[in-house]
Amino acid sequence: MSGPEAGRAAAAAAPLRAMTVGDLDAVMAIENAVYPFPWTRGNFIDSLAAGHLARVAGAPDRLVGYYVAMAGVDELHLLNITVAPAAQRQGLARRLVGDLIEHAAGCGARQVWLEVRTSNAVAQIVYRELGFVRRGVRRDYYPAPRGSREDALVMSLDVAPAVGGS
Repeated sequence: MSGPEAGRAAAAAAPLRAMTVGDLDAVMAIENAVYPFPWTRGNFIDSLAAGHLARVAGAPDRLVGYYVAMAGVDELHLLNITVAPAAQRQGLARRLVGDLIEHAAGCGARQVWLEVRTSNAVAQIVYRELGFVRRGVRRDYYPAPRGSREDALVMSLDVAPAVGGS
């Protein structure tokens, strides 16, 4: 296997584990490479300190993606999901969201919620393919170029609780 197929296989096989403060240099490198308005290191530190669900994909010396989610009453709210540019379009985002959904079901959450930029058509497709449905719009939610703002679509997924869940 070589080329794009090898890349897809590597992304799909990237081990998943809990994010630690020691991962933040690599996380920040990915965050800054992907977003024009990235989270700060402090945002990640605050999320870890708050006990949010934070997971990374890849070997400790070569992270390729991550997500951060916050638990609420009977729900998980996806706050940030990012895949390194070199690992995009290889199925890793689906795998990360799948991991989040498994965690949601395992902890008894009934729904997973998220926001996505209205301009991010690729992510919207991924979320819809995974069963998320549009629930509304948050006007002027995201920062955008030249001091403007961009709307966010609010999406959710009903999660089947794990056996024995309520």
